[in-house]
Amino acid sequence: MEPRPRHTGVRLAFDKGTLRLEGATEREAAGLRETGPWVWDARVSAWRCDAIHYPTVRERLAARFGPRLADDVAKPPRVSWRQVSLPPLRREQQEALDAWLAAGGRGQVIMPTGTGKTEIALAAMRHTSIATLVVAPVRDLMYQWHRRILRGLGYDAGILGDNRCNVQPVTVTTYDSAYAHMPDLGACFGLIVFDEEHHLPGRCRREAALFAAAPLRLGLSATPERSDGLHSDLDFLIGPVVYRQEIPHAKGRTLADYDVVRIPVALADDEQARYEDCGRILRDFIAARRKDKPDYDWQDLCADTGTDPDARRAQKAFYARKAIEDRAREKLRVLEDLFRLHAGERTLVFAGSNAMALDVSRRFLVPTLLAHSRKRERLAVLEGFAAGRFPVLVANQVLDEGVDVPEAKVAVVIGGMASSRQAKQRLGRILRRTGDARATLYEVVCQDTGEETRSRRRRSSDAYDHTTRRRL
Repeated sequence: MEPRPRHTGVRLAFDKGTLRLEGATEREAAGLRETGPWVWDARVSAWRCDAIHYPTVRERLAARFGPRLADDVAKPPRVSWRQVSLPPLRREQQEALDAWLAAGGRGQVIMPTGTGKTEIALAAMRHTSIATLVVAPVRDLMYQWHRRILRGLGYDAGILGDNRCNVQPVTVTTYDSAYAHMPDLGACFGLIVFDEEHHLPGRCRREAALFAAAPLRLGLSATPERSDGLHSDLDFLIGPVVYRQEIPHAKGRTLADYDVVRIPVALADDEQARYEDCGRILRDFIAARRKDKPDYDWQDLCADTGTDPDARRAQKAFYARKAIEDRAREKLRVLEDLFRLHAGERTLVFAGSNAMALDVSRRFLVPTLLAHSRKRERLAVLEGFAAGRFPVLVANQVLDEGVDVPEAKVAVVIGGMASSRQAKQRLGRILRRTGDARATLYEVVCQDTGEETRSRRRRSSDAYDHTTRRRL
């Protein structure tokens, strides 16, 4: 068999998360930047750019070089679905899918928790029928996607993560595994679904998008905004927002109608005394440092803790103060009253720390899910909650986003961050519509503490409009 003649034109290839272009003459190279953000790599005497530019670069190079261009970037395979069993899309879901398709299959769908973003993604996968990678923030969500794809499309997807490396034309993975393996797999998929897309713009995780040549991208989130402002990069990494729906617009229609009730509680005398002592230590230390450095802040304090015993003492006072807020005894009394008020109803309790979650678990003999809970334990607890064997489920941040939680219409927040994203995610856990059942979220807050400030920031979201105040 005669060897194939060597191609003497311009060759485009995928190489370790980049596009490598070879064969351009010196004259052609002079105008090459018009076709993409190319950088010369003297090590291999070729031009390079991130693989994310593939759709645009391929089109421009084809127009420039015509038949002289050899495109060696692997073409993702087509996928045939063995057994499709997807529910019909609701009106707003169909509108979101249509908007994504109209945008060329690149863009973000922003909808509240419980409105069925997963169904939109599965419908997009069915419509495109191309090799797909689904990226989720944590292992629990990765396995949840695997189950949904198997149930809805009849496809046993590969799993990349959790010490498993089974890559198939349809694969589920985590953000950490995606960016680690994308230099090798970046040309294998035609569609990438970024679930909880706000995790993507991080310093390393963004490489899961930069090093992929996939022309089709779908981002999903209820709350894409980030405190560092990097959510603005999602337009480049995934595509523009093609459809957006806020909680107030879905309230009472797609989502259950709901009430948010704020319950103020007071610290006990001994807790208040310790709280004030810790605050005094922290304030005195900051004031002393600002005499020499007026802009001295929390980051500076943390940086000094390794060499300055006073800084370490102030940091410990800060965390002790936060622990007093999180574990106030009055919160447990209010919880007991709420459990009695909603006896027989599935209730979620969101704590502000693992320690408080365990306090609630021990006090009321109810299960708790924490970040280090093993997969088998999590499945057993969620199944028991769904079956009604456990009337209450306690968590710190494990259930804040993404994980499917069995039907519950009551949630109690007894601690958390100031983030409005966390507030929306926790509210969304109880908003899946079940008939005309109304949901209630209680927010138990220690008054005259820093927790009041965090609560106020959380409630800046329009989802918390018309919050009522009640004492128990």
